[in-house]
Amino acid sequence: MLRSLTSKTAFKHPALQQFRKMTTDVSTYRYNHTMYRIKDPKASLKFYVDALGMKLLDEHHNDDAKFSLYFLGFDSPEMSKLDRLARQGVLELTHNHGTESDEAFAYNTGNGDVGGYGHIAITVDNLQAACARFDSLGVKFIKRPEDGRMRHIAFIADPDGYRVEILENPMLQK
Repeated sequence: MLRSLTSKTAFKHPALQQFRKMTTDVSTYRYNHTMYRIKDPKASLKFYVDALGMKLLDEHHNDDAKFSLYFLGFDSPEMSKLDRLARQGVLELTHNHGTESDEAFAYNTGNGDVGGYGHIAITVDNLQAACARFDSLGVKFIKRPEDGRMRHIAFIADPDGYRVEILENPMLQK
């Protein structure tokens, strides 16, 4: 029978004694990032940087393992001083090299027939103006504010089909 590491008897084994004195303060825990697998980094970076206004914070390329990582986040004077791991709400885009040239390739975004994963959400200062801007950039809409009963939100899709909810935050209005 397996015993929990929190059980006092679990720490009787010499190899586990070091864990007995270990503590952690959950008030220091922060949500750092979400990772999406992407097909075409050029298209995805254009969407997140140009359409959503995110900043490319960091990138890593591993040619041997044939993948690249792109880390994006929103910038502000406070945030620009922080290391990527100290930020909250970072988006990691993972690209497996070669997928961009495969016409039939697509990731399961969790929003298909079976469902599952939903979306990330971004707040804006003016929902109508943001939607007009997205229109001018050719961004694909899943739901416009005027569609349905929930007129205070919009949903757009990134190049891989991941959904982004757009919400107006009155605190951001000037």
